[in-house]
Amino acid sequence: MACVYWITGLSGAGKTTIGKIFFNKLKKNDPATVFLDGDTLRQVFGDDLGYSETDRRKCAMRYSRLCKFLSEQGITIVICTISMFESVREWNRKYIENYREIYIKVSMHTLKKRDQKGLYSGKTNERNTDVMGIHIIGEEPMRPDLILENDGEILPGEQADRIMEYFAL
Repeated sequence: MACVYWITGLSGAGKTTIGKIFFNKLKKNDPATVFLDGDTLRQVFGDDLGYSETDRRKCAMRYSRLCKFLSEQGITIVICTISMFESVREWNRKYIENYREIYIKVSMHTLKKRDQKGLYSGKTNERNTDVMGIHIIGEEPMRPDLILENDGEILPGEQADRIMEYFAL
């Protein structure tokens, strides 16, 4: 049975790192599994949308419709995306069968300390006025299936194991 594992959180939360480990574990038992990452998907779709709230919503809905399309063909998806809009997640719950939502929660203090892309410090010129969680208010998931606190005390592999255990995979 195909599932969509929607891993969400702010930039620098560890979505991709944890998601890739989870994907590799999951794929061993379910070869019809694909990994999707928000940054990569932007490129796949032609990088035609910016980072304003409106463009982010459009982008998130693209991802939702793609996940629905693929899952209806029997493909399990692990997708790592910011998509911090409750309306998008509600759409997913309504239209995607076997939708599973995982929220990677990290304090703003930790995100600013990590700051791999220079978004929180403003060191990058790209998107520095449209940072989710700073300039655009992100809507924390209201009903995620699983919340993983990721302030660095638990290794990414252990976080992926928690996902496997939670969903009994």
